[in-house]
Amino acid sequence: MAALQGGERMRDTEVISEFQKFLSDSTGRILPVFGAGFFESAQSQFDPIGGGPLPADQPLGPGDELLIRGTGTIDIDYRATIDRNGTISIPTVGTVVLAGVKAGSAESVIRTAIGRLYKGVNVNVTFGQLRSMTVYVVGQARRPGTYTVSSLSTLVTTLFASGGPTANGSMRRVQVKRAGKIAAELDLYAFIAKGDKSGDIKLQDGDTIVIPPAGGFVALVGNVNTPAIYEVKGSGDTVESLLDLAGGLPVVADPRRAFLERIDPTRNQPRSVEQFALNGAGLKRSLKNGDVLNITSITPDFSNAVILRGNVDQAVRVPFKSNMRVSDLIPSKEYLISRSSLKRQNNAVTTSEQVREQRNDKFLTEEDRQRMGISRGAALGEGERTAMSERTTMDERERTTVGEERSIAARIGGLIDEINWDYAVVERINRADLSVSLIPFNLGNVFSNPQGADNIQLQPGDTVTVFSHEDVAVPMDKRRVFVRVEGEVQVPGVYQMGAGETLQSLLAKAGGTTGNAYLFGTAFYREQVRKEQQVNLEKAAVRLESQLRSQQAKGIANIGALSAADAAAAASQRQVEMQIAEETIRRFRQLKPTGRIAFGLRPDEKSFAILPRIKLANGDRLVVPARPDFVHVFGAVNVEASPLWRANSRVKDYLRIAGLTADADVDNVFVIRVDGTVMTNSSSGWLSTGIGGMEVMPGDSIVIPEKFDKETSWTKFTKGTREWAQIFANFGLGAAAIKTLRD
Repeated sequence: MAALQGGERMRDTEVISEFQKFLSDSTGRILPVFGAGFFESAQSQFDPIGGGPLPADQPLGPGDELLIRGTGTIDIDYRATIDRNGTISIPTVGTVVLAGVKAGSAESVIRTAIGRLYKGVNVNVTFGQLRSMTVYVVGQARRPGTYTVSSLSTLVTTLFASGGPTANGSMRRVQVKRAGKIAAELDLYAFIAKGDKSGDIKLQDGDTIVIPPAGGFVALVGNVNTPAIYEVKGSGDTVESLLDLAGGLPVVADPRRAFLERIDPTRNQPRSVEQFALNGAGLKRSLKNGDVLNITSITPDFSNAVILRGNVDQAVRVPFKSNMRVSDLIPSKEYLISRSSLKRQNNAVTTSEQVREQRNDKFLTEEDRQRMGISRGAALGEGERTAMSERTTMDERERTTVGEERSIAARIGGLIDEINWDYAVVERINRADLSVSLIPFNLGNVFSNPQGADNIQLQPGDTVTVFSHEDVAVPMDKRRVFVRVEGEVQVPGVYQMGAGETLQSLLAKAGGTTGNAYLFGTAFYREQVRKEQQVNLEKAAVRLESQLRSQQAKGIANIGALSAADAAAAASQRQVEMQIAEETIRRFRQLKPTGRIAFGLRPDEKSFAILPRIKLANGDRLVVPARPDFVHVFGAVNVEASPLWRANSRVKDYLRIAGLTADADVDNVFVIRVDGTVMTNSSSGWLSTGIGGMEVMPGDSIVIPEKFDKETSWTKFTKGTREWAQIFANFGLGAAAIKTLRD
């Protein structure tokens, strides 16, 4: 390892030149000096006295060590060091002169000397410790000083040991002085950029490496391969030579426009800028100290392109052709089948069993679920709904509805995104005033009447957008309508409906109902309603959280007026209440609206002809159940049960069967009816004229809340009385939601 004589080695500190500071004020960032990073880790990466093989042309000198071994008529095993006279002395052989002898010839010289006295001796010579020598590094070096290096050291290796030039030192005129004369001059740029080591020489004892100050700097910025500050070597430096050092220009650089910022201290306004092209004359322009060359990028504008996007196979940019029209851009309807449609078609071979397995696969990502058409909602609530589904067939129907399992039936009719044939648009930019105009056209007419006005003649730069029914909503009469009917109908299935057709039309296509059909329990689901319910449910959750924070603030304020002991007890109770409230909100967010629309039929209605004449929408689902045999009782009762339904039985009759607990809140009992409505106690005397006297229908759920000791605005809400009843009604939540909130 090289040793620095005459003082402790100083730690490198990054010094920024004045030119770098000047550019930082102009560009907002500090540009590196080209080549400076070459020496940043030299201390750890380079050892100037390495143990590598000795070059054959290396001349030997005083201090070099040789290992001599001989076998035959005489055995020799001798370690010799060349003395200051340039010789070694081998016992029984004598003195051998090796000064100036090249390393590759040393073995031959020694073999000849031994052969004069002994015949038949095999000689082998290797090298041990090589001699060291002293060199000096001065000038603008990061670590100037005296260095002890090996005899193999060169100018470049010693520069590594010294850390290279400083920020103001020259990298293009590094000199080696020997006996008062310049023995070599190295341009490090040629070495770093091109690997040219022609200026690198082997050092000799006493050599001095001089790093003079840099002759000047220029900066290369903008869209270039290597933006940096470059040292100018002299008047011969040109734009071309600078770009050559920087590795040329990237393909996105604009050779038509380059800007040269120049400093002239003799002028009133020292800074000026010039614009020129990087052609033959521009590349030959000379550079001066302080110049900043800015290369701009080409404008990312297509002069001859037309774009197709939207509900298409793939968005593309195609070359414009003379007299090009929309039909040339979209030659067939096959181009309008989107990639998502193709994925759904490719996944159509998935069986219902595979869908159920995939839905329960916890390792599937959300992207995988969407690609395979699997609802995450079904998996989230599966555990909660399964426990309740064991009670009755009605709850089984509710379980499959709340999560909307993505069975094969649910995916029928959705293999392709339906195109808006009535409206597509050409977006055109006027280059004269940079204004944008929209030219709508009927896409269907492009195919049915290619000679018509809708087959618009395109211009370069036009963007043609094709819409689906999901992008821009079309009138109901023009939408594709696939609906499902299930349960107690003659032919359950998925049916394609015409514009304006109603529930009565759907039942007619399904062959009518069976004798087991239960009109009052008929459930009708719509996806748009489910989405609206989900939004409102989230708003309700936010309102709950707002009430929680408000109640928390009031509680903290009230605690401050209590004694220390009372305050501690109140704080503990408040913390418990807050934990219960937060857990309730968490469970509340797990609820999944169904999108069910309650018909509000009278329980004694028997004819399906009285169903509302609702126009059907795509994705609608009608479930006609069989009449269930049970009634469900939840909440503050001795035994939660599902007793058999009895004709003309009232709420109070089932509560007597279940038995009320001491903390039952009888004033706020509510009933979740099988038709999706929720009934509450709207008058006093509930056992006679109120909810207690209401006739219970098959499949109804009776909910008895519990009383709370602490009557705060928060506990009044969370105990699940009229407010919860309203939530169950507004969001289409059934009996399964009760278990989610309570467990």
